[in-house]
Amino acid sequence: MNNENPKPTVLGQLVILAFIAVCAYGAWVAFQRGGGTSKTDTTPQPGAALTAAADGGAARPEDPSAIEIGVAYGTEKRRWIEAAVEEFSTSPAGRGVRVKLIPLGSLEAAQAILRGDNKIHVWSPASALYKETFVSEWGVKNDGKNPIAKEEQLALTPMVFVTWAERNDAFIKKYGAVTFTTVAKGLGEKAGWSAIADKPEWGLFKLGHTHPNESNSGLATLLLMAYDFTGKTRDLTLKDILDPKFQEWMTAIENAVTGMSSSTGNMMKEMVLKGPSSYDSLFVYESVAIDFMKNAEGRWGELRVSYPKRNLWNDNPYYVLDVPWSTARHRKVAEQFLTFLLSASIQQKAIAHGFRPANPQVPVRSTGSPFVDYEKYGIQQDIGQTCDLPRSEVINNLLQIWQRSRQR
Repeated sequence: MNNENPKPTVLGQLVILAFIAVCAYGAWVAFQRGGGTSKTDTTPQPGAALTAAADGGAARPEDPSAIEIGVAYGTEKRRWIEAAVEEFSTSPAGRGVRVKLIPLGSLEAAQAILRGDNKIHVWSPASALYKETFVSEWGVKNDGKNPIAKEEQLALTPMVFVTWAERNDAFIKKYGAVTFTTVAKGLGEKAGWSAIADKPEWGLFKLGHTHPNESNSGLATLLLMAYDFTGKTRDLTLKDILDPKFQEWMTAIENAVTGMSSSTGNMMKEMVLKGPSSYDSLFVYESVAIDFMKNAEGRWGELRVSYPKRNLWNDNPYYVLDVPWSTARHRKVAEQFLTFLLSASIQQKAIAHGFRPANPQVPVRSTGSPFVDYEKYGIQQDIGQTCDLPRSEVINNLLQIWQRSRQR
């Protein structure tokens, strides 16, 4: 008997080699599908752009190479900017980027940055009203360095009084117009609507505006009161606001204000939800009034908009921050998002939320524009006289005067 192992034939050898090759190929495919890609391969895959809702929700999908930028923004533009972030996340510019929205009052955000909040890489307040103070305070703490690397305007909106239609008509019949001067008279009526329009069931005349120490629109309210009292539109001075007569007049108004909020959008929402029992009138951004116009009509009736005799533009600046926790890559990505926000398609969508676009190529008045459709509610193209922003020492002292008036 032959004990030697028989050698495979040539055909058998070929079969064995083919089997080994198939096994090797199968193992390679399984390795690739199982996430065994080399650790050095960090190129973002298509569709891997990340975004977050305003509450800072989880990114989708996870991408270890993505970079996150925090955008602290005024809530008056919440609806527009949330929709823009969603669209950015699916665009080529948003690939590998996560935009985390941080809703904060304009002054709240400035103070958070000054405290060193390293989650904020972009500050987008409602206006440049507090910019000089912010830059000055940052410079004091950081050897005179400017914390703003780049800035652009996103959208514009003036200030307006927004009042329930029936009460607006009654107020105008009594006083002729809705201005700070006539509002002061209405707030001063101890008998309220009984004296204004023989409507005791309406109670006192109720005006609201946001908190000046937290929200840009509240600070703008104080500033426009000062301009209204002096009759100026520029060069507001310390002497003007230190005038005892002005302080007495402003204090009388502020002590009669019904309520304050840190958010213009939230305050307008409360007015729409609760109706005239909460506020008869608010002093807010035109954009906020427009954004809630239809909601109000379906609940408590129509609203009316009145423009103050002297106004100012809230330009919703976008500040790319140059601060210790913001790297060159953070700033580059922040500028990519800025370019996206200024694109014609996104600017066109800002109009639907009541903003006047900062991109001059996008017309304000067009078919379906609220600036056409809402003229019947008092919306107008020309806002009349506009006021310049005063120096930071005027702003700071105006806030201090207001704080002292609230302590009386």
